Amino acid sequence: MRRAWIVGVLLVGVLLGACGDPSSGPEGAPPSPDVPASSATTEHRRPAASARASAKAPGAPAKAPTVLYLGDSLAMENQRVLGEELRRDLRARYTSAPYSGTTLCDYLEGTGEKSLVPDRDKAAALVRSLHPDYVVLQFWGNAWDFTWCMDGITHADSPTVYFKRYAADARRLTEQIAKAGGDRRPRIVWVAQGPDPITPDRVRGVNALYEERAAASGDLVADAGRTVSAVGARYTWVQHLPCTDYEHDHPDYCTQPDRDRTALHLDDDYLHFCLAPTTSTPKPCPVRSPGILRIAREITRVIGEDL
Repeated sequence: MRRAWIVGVLLVGVLLGACGDPSSGPEGAPPSPDVPASSATTEHRRPAASARASAKAPGAPAKAPTVLYLGDSLAMENQRVLGEELRRDLRARYTSAPYSGTTLCDYLEGTGEKSLVPDRDKAAALVRSLHPDYVVLQFWGNAWDFTWCMDGITHADSPTVYFKRYAADARRLTEQIAKAGGDRRPRIVWVAQGPDPITPDRVRGVNALYEERAAASGDLVADAGRTVSAVGARYTWVQHLPCTDYEHDHPDYCTQPDRDRTALHLDDDYLHFCLAPTTSTPKPCPVRSPGILRIAREITRVIGEDL
């Protein structure tokens, strides 16, 4: 029964986008009021930057960074809001190419037909074409029937084998990104994940691997998962948290002001932070969602401090 529950929850990630085109916008749904109307995913195909992106924000760095954002369904739902935060605060040139249901090995070159990510959107291919200063990687740690590149290895069957393979893929992905960057090697930002109510120890292990990989290669970790965790209970899953000062100042993000708390997840989705139901079409989140904004602001903060 427990195994069936795990598979059922994980399939939510596939339903959010499965093998769809990551450039798909929220068809039939209004864009979030906090993000540009166009999809950030296709930004690298349009050389002209928006007037808003070129306007210098207070406290923005002298040199605007180029940021590439890759990941799974969490990145798929986050991509627009992260692009808005990066553009506003750092004047960043931004590209995202997430694919729902993926894991690290899907972005490795050489995986061929075993990958959910086409060759044009492999991490190294995008680094060679875009020359980013930062590559942000946000992966929950998927390993299921749809991640063929994992060769059937899952955490449920063998945690030891799973973590060994995941660490090896993280190292290979780092090496491919570094080689593709050449003399302009981008810094990688590993995004630490929030609590998982089903396999909390797995998320601890995945985040520890991100910390180890970043330390070994001189890269960064954005502990976005901390911003969607209770104070003093980093790996205890919660659906609601007290409103932050920002959320108090922007009441649409404090979803239950009478109780001084805001919602991070829908009642029937323990994994995603978009407060709109998942669909079979991959799309950025179309509604204001406090968890997504918290994650995006933390990633932006880490890059800004590094600059």
